[in-house]
Amino acid sequence: MQIIEVPVVIVGAGLAGIATAGCLNKHRISNIVLERDDCPASLWRKRVYDRLKLHLGKDFCSLPHYPFPSDFPKFVPRVDFLRYIDSYIAHFSIAINYNCSVDSAFIDQSSGKWRLLVTNNSSGTDEIYEAEFLVVASGENSEEYIPNIKGLESYQGESMHCSKYLNGREMYKKNILVVGCGNSGMEITYDLSNWGAYTSIVIRSQVHYFTKEMVYVGMLMLKHFMVKKVDKMMVLMSKLKYGNMFKYGLTRPKEGPFALKIKGSTTPTIDVGCVEKIKKGKVKVYPGISSIKEGKVVKFVDGQHAHFDAIIFAI
Repeated sequence: MQIIEVPVVIVGAGLAGIATAGCLNKHRISNIVLERDDCPASLWRKRVYDRLKLHLGKDFCSLPHYPFPSDFPKFVPRVDFLRYIDSYIAHFSIAINYNCSVDSAFIDQSSGKWRLLVTNNSSGTDEIYEAEFLVVASGENSEEYIPNIKGLESYQGESMHCSKYLNGREMYKKNILVVGCGNSGMEITYDLSNWGAYTSIVIRSQVHYFTKEMVYVGMLMLKHFMVKKVDKMMVLMSKLKYGNMFKYGLTRPKEGPFALKIKGSTTPTIDVGCVEKIKKGKVKVYPGISSIKEGKVVKFVDGQHAHFDAIIFAI
């Protein structure tokens, strides 16, 4: 079997992998990107909903050494972001081998180099890559997660992971339950309500929620002030905007949003309008799911139960 030698192998053609390759190419360091899918940034191309935009301002989201075009809006839509990614790949002449699944990677004791065993799904052959350096950029959101809920296997409605959701066109006047109050969960809930679905959301944990404009201001403040001070300002802005949401089923963590983000535990939720729908009663909040009963009935940990035509998991 032929051994393909290259100084650096990057696993994953998502944003991190592409950015790494771009920086290496800028410094003339040879590399290759191995991607198991058939395109770069497959998460953005195949597994996100139609209305998605960058939640952070473009000032904070450009890839290294390549700013967004000046005519792009502050919060870049998905289609324009994909155009930008393709332009980045072309500009830095990034080499990507698609449909390549890395089966294993280990240090070869005789050479002291990384050896990767790869299945090329395009040609149906096995390949070996040897490199001095290995960069794993397979992504924190690369795998779908469906929780193990008692009775889910016998649920008679439609259930899906949020990566399969595009829009709510087919869910008009249906009872839909979204599980998860992160960015995807809250925005999909908002989108479903706009499409005319009777929408509910499961919120199990404490969460910080801000408008994208608030987060943009917070990111700017972090350039000049300590995290603790910025967090206090962020929470104050949120309270002034939304008030006390406890009676609606939302509580804020005691620790500030950016402090939690730095710890890697939670990310603040960017509210695009879902909180207002919750306050107006257009979206109902439930606690955690305890089980799924006969047919399409979902039972919650507080004893409530309700009928849902579909469940979308955004955890």
